[in-house]
Amino acid sequence: MRGTFGMPGISRRSLFVASAAGAAGALLPTGTRPASAASATAAACAGSYRAEYHFTVPDQWMNDPQRPVWIDGEYHYYYLYNPDYSTGGTTAGTAWRLATSTDLVSFTDRGIAVPKNTTPNGDVWSGSAVVDTENTAGFGAGAVIVLATMAPDDITQAQYLYFSTDGGRTFTPHGTDPVLPNPGVRDFRDPKVVRDEERGRWVMTLAENDKVGFYHSADLKSWTYVGGFIKGGIGVLECPDLFRLRAADGTWKWVLGVSANGKGSGLPSTYAYWTGSFDGTTFTPDLSDPQWLDHGWDWYAAVTFDKRDTGGALDPAARYAIGWMNHWDYATTTPTMECDGFNGTDSIVREITLKRAADGTYHLASRPVAGLDAHVSRTVDLGDLEVDGSLLLDYKGTAYELSTDITWEQLTGAGLQLRRSPDGGRHIDAGVYGDYAFVNRGYTVSPDSSGRWQESRSPFDRSAGTVRLRILIDRTSVEMFVDDGRYVHTTEVFPDPADTGLALFTIDGPAVFRNTVIREFTV
Repeated sequence: MRGTFGMPGISRRSLFVASAAGAAGALLPTGTRPASAASATAAACAGSYRAEYHFTVPDQWMNDPQRPVWIDGEYHYYYLYNPDYSTGGTTAGTAWRLATSTDLVSFTDRGIAVPKNTTPNGDVWSGSAVVDTENTAGFGAGAVIVLATMAPDDITQAQYLYFSTDGGRTFTPHGTDPVLPNPGVRDFRDPKVVRDEERGRWVMTLAENDKVGFYHSADLKSWTYVGGFIKGGIGVLECPDLFRLRAADGTWKWVLGVSANGKGSGLPSTYAYWTGSFDGTTFTPDLSDPQWLDHGWDWYAAVTFDKRDTGGALDPAARYAIGWMNHWDYATTTPTMECDGFNGTDSIVREITLKRAADGTYHLASRPVAGLDAHVSRTVDLGDLEVDGSLLLDYKGTAYELSTDITWEQLTGAGLQLRRSPDGGRHIDAGVYGDYAFVNRGYTVSPDSSGRWQESRSPFDRSAGTVRLRILIDRTSVEMFVDDGRYVHTTEVFPDPADTGLALFTIDGPAVFRNTVIREFTV
């Protein structure tokens, strides 16, 4: 993926509007709905919007993450970077910038790895990097190979090869011709390459409108189309993903993922995935409809990648994932550029595992990367808190993690008001209500000026009488992990830096917020 594509949308009612009895917004003063981020940027910057513990681009523009690869004892994380954003906007084109990390929390900037405009083909879009351990491409054993989309005329998309012989730090183009030319279609991008060790070949997945195409290669330089997986109704498919994972019960599943816009069908616009089987050529899903790895508004162009220990050994039962915390509906609507000179923040890296549900189906579950534990700078243990209505806590902060187990006998909803203004008029609400979990950004400064995409929802069984919430709050984001992490909500927000309050609430009954702990981080 590189730029803006058609994004359908539908109207959606906010929790505060949908329930006359009220949810969180009825318990504390709501005041006037805040301005959008577009109008908020006109005001003087009152403080920094740069995240404290999430990855942000050092300057200018960032969008799609590129799948990190393990090289010489550290992860090499590439991402689309536009050094000319402030003068040319998103149309100025992207390169691949590199950051390295050993714990996936603290990153070291390494500068541009795959430059733009060094060949007649222009800028470099999304793709993937692989380590060619067996020298199949002929650039040397251990060479790092990048397959990426380029469009010399800004329309005709094709796949081009770059190679590195210095451990993935700098790349050289392999000529100026594509290794996979466009067959005459509009959408033909985002190559994701994996090694099929069983059959001794490379497999590429490619985004082709409503299809994921499958291709084979022996040498990474010549590709043959072998089939495709078609799914309509969730927008143009982008950034495909293919991997194999083992569940705790010993079952292996292949997972096919795509970034997709399901807003037009009342679905998320994040990362859709299917579990199933793959014979090297054909992917057969367990179910026809996808599941979603995130139910928020802002976890797009996500990639998953190998989990390895410090010695490089692969964990077959877990994988990592990272997503771009933005959306093309409002990608340039941000105060971060005006106030801090950048536009681009990623989600926290999360660990994903494959789990079997009670009905026998399989799903992916997420949790924040364990490396966060080593960066805790302060812990506030609030213990058990009884709430019947609302409780304003004696805690203030703009960047922290809060975890709590909420228990009840009978109620309609419960949750938290995050980044609450001193007068209670602005806040981000997160919790459970009726038969869904939710995050609502409608009462703080939101990037969505349309007002349609303010509350995200995921299924929830209130009869369980308990829910565990783990919420990561940073200066411009909220990520809520529900129970075992089957459902996650990632949402971009731009609260006033002065909004630092925190409150708990219940609706139509009391609850106990047990084991409530706040952790702050230094990165």
